[in-house]
Amino acid sequence: MPAGNAPRPRRLSWLAALLSFRTISGRLIVGLVVLIAVASVAVSVVTDDSLNRTLMSSLNTELQSATDSWYQCVQHTSMNDSSAPDDSGHTDALQAAAPGYGMCSQDGQAPGTFEVVLTGTSVSYQTAVHAVCDLSATDKAALAKLPVASPPPSITSGSATSSSVEGSPPPPKPASIAVSAPVHVLWLSSLGGEFILTKVTGPEEGTVLLTGLPLATVDATLRHVENDEHLVFAAVLLLVLIMGTAIVELSLRPLRRVAATATRVTELPLDSGEVTLPAGVPDSDPRTEVGRVGAAFNRMLFHVERALGRRAASEARLRRFAADASHELRTPLSAIRGYAELALRHPGPVPEEVTHALRRVQSESARMGVLVDDLLLLARLDAGRPLEREPVDLSRLVIETTSDARVARSDHRWRLDLPDEPILVNGDEHRLHQVLANLLSNAGKHTPPGSTVSVALTGALPLPGDSQELASVQRGVLPPGPRVELSITDDGPGIPPELLPELFERFTRADTSRARDQGASGKSTGLGLAIVDAVVAAHEGSISVTSRPGMTRFAIILPLLREPADQPPASPV
Repeated sequence: MPAGNAPRPRRLSWLAALLSFRTISGRLIVGLVVLIAVASVAVSVVTDDSLNRTLMSSLNTELQSATDSWYQCVQHTSMNDSSAPDDSGHTDALQAAAPGYGMCSQDGQAPGTFEVVLTGTSVSYQTAVHAVCDLSATDKAALAKLPVASPPPSITSGSATSSSVEGSPPPPKPASIAVSAPVHVLWLSSLGGEFILTKVTGPEEGTVLLTGLPLATVDATLRHVENDEHLVFAAVLLLVLIMGTAIVELSLRPLRRVAATATRVTELPLDSGEVTLPAGVPDSDPRTEVGRVGAAFNRMLFHVERALGRRAASEARLRRFAADASHELRTPLSAIRGYAELALRHPGPVPEEVTHALRRVQSESARMGVLVDDLLLLARLDAGRPLEREPVDLSRLVIETTSDARVARSDHRWRLDLPDEPILVNGDEHRLHQVLANLLSNAGKHTPPGSTVSVALTGALPLPGDSQELASVQRGVLPPGPRVELSITDDGPGIPPELLPELFERFTRADTSRARDQGASGKSTGLGLAIVDAVVAAHEGSISVTSRPGMTRFAIILPLLREPADQPPASPV
């Protein structure tokens, strides 16, 4: 894709996210546009209906006036030009009235007005003002089928009065028939449109007068108004969309600042140590809804920061207490162990119970000494005391610790998988040795005899789907490459799932079902994996564990150090 087209998908995605119905801004904007659209449709419908009624009323009035004029002109002409009645007492309507129809058709009628005279069911006269009127047979039949309205009594009486007095002045204009002439709407294909028309009996016996006006003017006016409405409403909707988006975005900007601040808070490590929370949001006006949210959020940040400060101070006091207590306990514990050893070396006879008690005092004081040393180490690591930093041959360290574990647990099968070249890391060799010794001791202690423990070391990056993605528990941050992975895998019964989340917490002990013997779990201090976690974290690495029945795997990821040229190769097992 060209570089010039790259921003467009981002703009479209931003617009799609802005107008998404899942967000408040999207709901407000879409709701506003929909509301304006519904209002526009309602206004358009009402306007069209009102305009249509007005135009039709005006056209109907014009039609009734044209019918009135057409009827009166024909009536007046027929009275002046009437022939003597024949033997049957009737006048030949077509012969008598035809000479005056043409004159009456042009008597002040609007352009497009068409007039038809029916004699019986046949058209005897047809014309249109300033237009061609050539009715087809279908249209003539349709006109003949329309119901006929009788002329009002006022016109009939006016006609009789006029004909009874020869040479008298013309009678007064009769009342308009607009009120009594029904209006019909008919499509006339020969005239190319829809017409409204009236159909009344003519002044001559056997004749029917039809007067019609086209609806094309009304339809054209309605279409013109509708097109104008569409343009205006489209412009209004576009303006509402743009202005509404700007107003909503401006109104929700304080809320987004609250969300951004909350996001920064969630990215902070709040589980331990001192935490510096970001400053509160500036929008805290209690007169606005967003201001009240901002004020509540600022109060919450204040309380959280105060609580975190108190927790950090409490942790610091606890670490100092643990460090001080561990440091102070080392001397009396050494004294107790020394006196116990001195008492056991007494040459005189000592009762068996006293000897057993002294041995127990010596054993438990040694165990307490290990516990005190572990607590002191954790306190120092928690305080951030730096470890030694020097190149460590991890391959040699793995070989040594595995050899020690093989001697201590000869009833297990121990396997090594090492690369051809030494793997170097930068760290504290003594602490890394302690990490490996703790993990191998746990693998031997919590698996039955005959189990296989595999120790693998690789300097390659973990592939997708490796232990980092399958880990049930992971501690620390995965270091950037290049890095080294050290894994310890056994085929024992596995770690109980309920124990996994707290596996690296202090004083966490495995269930006795995973222990090799009944006393193994009881002799554990519960600090081994906590020390492993703290030492690995101090080396800027991460540790993960995956466990299921038949497989438990600990994986340690550390930053890789390039091997110097003069580094001696690791010796084989």
